[in-house]
Amino acid sequence: MTQPGSDQAENTKSTISSDIKSGDKVSKREVRESEPTQPEISLTGSEREAVVEHGSLSSLTVYSIILREGQEELDRPLMSLWWSGIAAGIGISSSVLAEGIIRSNIGSDHPYLSIIESLGYTFGFVLVILARLQLFTENTITVVLPLLANTTQRRLFCTARLWGIVLVANFVGTFLTAAIVVHGNILTEDILTAILQISRHVAELTPSETLMRGIPAGFFIAALVWMLPSAKGSEVLVIIMFTWLIAAGEFTHVIAGSNEIFSLVLNGEMNFFTALSHHIGPMLMGNIIGGTGLFAMLAYGQVRQEM
Repeated sequence: MTQPGSDQAENTKSTISSDIKSGDKVSKREVRESEPTQPEISLTGSEREAVVEHGSLSSLTVYSIILREGQEELDRPLMSLWWSGIAAGIGISSSVLAEGIIRSNIGSDHPYLSIIESLGYTFGFVLVILARLQLFTENTITVVLPLLANTTQRRLFCTARLWGIVLVANFVGTFLTAAIVVHGNILTEDILTAILQISRHVAELTPSETLMRGIPAGFFIAALVWMLPSAKGSEVLVIIMFTWLIAAGEFTHVIAGSNEIFSLVLNGEMNFFTALSHHIGPMLMGNIIGGTGLFAMLAYGQVRQEM
């Protein structure tokens, strides 16, 4: 018969063994950092410091930064997440607005329309990311890393709660913006026509095409979040590069795309059920697969053995 305290003792041994292994890994990294390379032997102290300062962040360092951010997001009050999510939905809608402004000015028959117009798509992402607003697709990696590091029932609940609140809040923001654009009479007829043209192009995709094009978009946004800690003053350029790629490649982003689809719903060209089932739903699944199913898992996998 098993002694009552045997399981507890076994768990304690396992924890101690894990701590020892982790300590050994830290010690090895510290040794590598303290030992100068062959060229560094010839450098002065200040020159060696310059080498360290200009070195890139390790994968484990980046992981730790994003992990800490994710833990903080999971503990934020519900109303903070809600209002930040609405603000993000409104802010990301400026991507579609900027695209419409560019298209209306250069004309829909311009030979390089897609490449130039896609620059407008980056505006909303720069606004939302640098303003630290709650964008759902960022959270496909940010709050998932803490869950992977410590998968508990409470953390799973907190992750689902954050995802649900932020996603709905983003949709509220994009819907309100679409309503103002379509019925608010704040834009010229040319700009509104251009926005509806862009939206109709997105709506032409089948549900399967929408889902598959959502996977690269989710992957790129998660990769963007991973790269930002290493950007070192080039954050705007990095955001522009990869969000331009999403637009130029005609990949689908669920939050920016929802603004386009809601514009068609509010213009009477699509019913709400079709918008959710044929367009927004597949975009959402594709972004989750690309952001969490691919990038977040791969990012965690590359540092798991180093912790």
